[in-house]
Amino acid sequence: MQARAFDLSQGLSLAESAGFTRQTEIMGAAMTDAEKPAAEDEQPERIPAMQRLLDNPFLLLFIGVTMPTVFYLIWGLIEITQIPIAR
Repeated sequence: MQARAFDLSQGLSLAESAGFTRQTEIMGAAMTDAEKPAAEDEQPERIPAMQRLLDNPFLLLFIGVTMPTVFYLIWGLIEITQIPIAR
């Protein structure tokens, strides 16, 4: 049995040649003007600050190193100030 290869000249993938159509073609043909999304002049949805923070791995790394360092430094200074002075 011979396998079918991807043919670039036709521009169809194996799934499309087997009878499957792209989702965009199905949605585009089925939607009327009344069902289409709102106008393109709307501003894109604003990404929340916490999501932007959690999506940045380098910022997370920086915070993960800096915060414990600062807390342990403060804790160490507090412990040093509580040592009784020798006579």
